[in-house]
Amino acid sequence: APESLMQALEDLDYLAALDNNGNLSEFGIIMSEFPLDPQLSKSLLASCEFECVDEMLTIAAMVTAPSCFLQAPPGTEEIARIRWRRFSHPAGDHCTLINIFNAFKAATASPTQPGNTEKWCRDYFLSCSALSMAEMIRAELVEIMKRIELPISEPDFGSEGNLLSIKKALLSGYFMHIARDVDGSGNYLMLTHKQVAQLHPFSSYYNSRRIPEWVLFHELSISEGNSIRVVTEISPQLFAELVPQYYFSNLPPSESKDILQEVIDHLAPVSATKEEQK
Repeated sequence: APESLMQALEDLDYLAALDNNGNLSEFGIIMSEFPLDPQLSKSLLASCEFECVDEMLTIAAMVTAPSCFLQAPPGTEEIARIRWRRFSHPAGDHCTLINIFNAFKAATASPTQPGNTEKWCRDYFLSCSALSMAEMIRAELVEIMKRIELPISEPDFGSEGNLLSIKKALLSGYFMHIARDVDGSGNYLMLTHKQVAQLHPFSSYYNSRRIPEWVLFHELSISEGNSIRVVTEISPQLFAELVPQYYFSNLPPSESKDILQEVIDHLAPVSATKEEQK
């Protein structure tokens, strides 16, 4: 549909993938080297700047492969949630996926469990085929990074600086996928439109005591009860730091936008001072 095509072009423009004539920019050409959604390509390239490439490669592979979570048989749902909780990361679902991938790799390489990876996956209600596919996708992405001579930073997952870098890399591509809990009960309102969604049951935040107010999400799944999948908590300050101003100015009026505008106005004098120092 023409509207969908125009929306796609607008999204590519926000991601700096197009030049003033509507052709692929130099950055867009590099983005197109990856067999990924444009937002994910942008986040992966941004991870080179923020030095968290190893972690973003894992995230990109895990969200591109089918969901690694298996639907628990009736009566075992609580057991599955307890098993998954072992991998939960306080920073959110993207880091939880890294934990799952790393645990899968460790189980695969374990000398005490040769050929027993499938049993390990069944024990944790995880899909062995999905995780194996993520492993293949990641290897392919690494080869592309090497071919176009992009730097791959050393793994540093878990440090405070690395977690912040991962959020910055994700925001560089997914600033269009931001939602705010408007009533403290998990009803998330999209920034881009007035649609309300809930957390997906597979989210590490689902049924947790602490529901984050601001989140970045990978996708909105209308077919699964209007839910947002793979979410990570962010701060309004971090969003204000990384969002393109021309994208933010085009957002529809809302209480969330007003809150973010106050943050941007507060940060503006600081940014100006930093530019003068440079």
